[in-house]
Amino acid sequence: MPSNQNPLGALPARFRRERVLIVGCGDVGVRVARELPARVRVLALTSSPQRVAELRARGITPLIGNLDQPETLHRLAGLATRVLHLAPPPGEGRGDPRTLALVRALRQRSLPVSLVYGSTSGVYGDCAGDVVNEARPLHAHTPRAQRRVVAESVVRLLGCAGGVRTNILRIPGIYAPDRVGGTPRERLRKGTPVLEAADDVFTNHIHADDLARACIVALWRGQPQRIYNTNDDTVLKMGDYFDLAADLYGLPRPPRISRHEAPHQLTLMLLSFMSESRRMDNTRLKRELRLRLCYPTAHDGLRENTHNA
Repeated sequence: MPSNQNPLGALPARFRRERVLIVGCGDVGVRVARELPARVRVLALTSSPQRVAELRARGITPLIGNLDQPETLHRLAGLATRVLHLAPPPGEGRGDPRTLALVRALRQRSLPVSLVYGSTSGVYGDCAGDVVNEARPLHAHTPRAQRRVVAESVVRLLGCAGGVRTNILRIPGIYAPDRVGGTPRERLRKGTPVLEAADDVFTNHIHADDLARACIVALWRGQPQRIYNTNDDTVLKMGDYFDLAADLYGLPRPPRISRHEAPHQLTLMLLSFMSESRRMDNTRLKRELRLRLCYPTAHDGLRENTHNA
C-alpha cells in the first residue's frame, strides 16, 4: 500500500518486523488487518477452530485461545509488539474477567510497546445533550457500560504500572454498508418508530473503516495512557439520523412517538439507547492522532451506502 494511502504513512525500518495481535478479530479487526502494511505480521486470537482457515486466507495468523479460559492464553506472552483489544466483556456480571485474563497473560513475559482497547461511549452515561470530551467524569448507567468502565481501569493500570503505552478508544455506533446490520435500512423497512423531536436524543457514529484506521494510528501514535473519543463530526439527533438515511435510501421516514409511548412499542435495548444523549467531541482524535476521516459525517457514509446498494 502506498504511504499516502496508509494512515501510518511510511513505516521506518525499525518497525518492519512489528507483530500486531488482534484480540476480538471480528468485522473491525479484519478491517484493521486489511489496512496494515504487508510487512507488519498480524496475529489474531480466536476461540473458534472454524475461523482458522478464514483468518489465514486474509493473511492473519490465527492463535487458538479463549479469554474465558485463561489457561489457554499463555502463548500470548511476549508474542506481539502491539496489541489491539476489541473483545467485549461478558454479557453478565459486574466486571470484565476477559480483559483481566488478557492483561495477566501479557505480563508473563516482555510486554508490548502499546495496547489499544476499544471501549464504548456508553461509559459517559446520559449527558443531557452536552458536548462531551475525554475529561468528562464517567457515569455509566447500563450494566454493559459499567463492565466497560471496569475494563478501562484494568487497561489503564497496565499502562501506569507496567510501562505499556495504553490507549482507550471510546466508540459510539458503528456503521458500514458491508457490515452485518451496519446500516439503518432494515430498521427503516420495519417501520420502527423514533422519538418525537422534543423527546429525542443526540447520537454519535463512526464508519467502520474510519474506526479501523483510528485503531491503527492509536497503536503507533497514541500518547501514553490517553483516551480518545472515536466518532465522526456528525451532530444529529437519533430521529434525524434515521430521517437522513430514509431520504437517501428512498424509504419512508420512521414514525415519531413520544417518550411516554416508547416503552409500549420498543425493545429494552432500543430504549436504553434512547435514554442517553451526548455530543462527543473528537478534537483530540484529529489533532493528536492526526486522523483524517474518510467519512467525516454520517451523510457521507450513508450516501456511500446508496452507491453500494
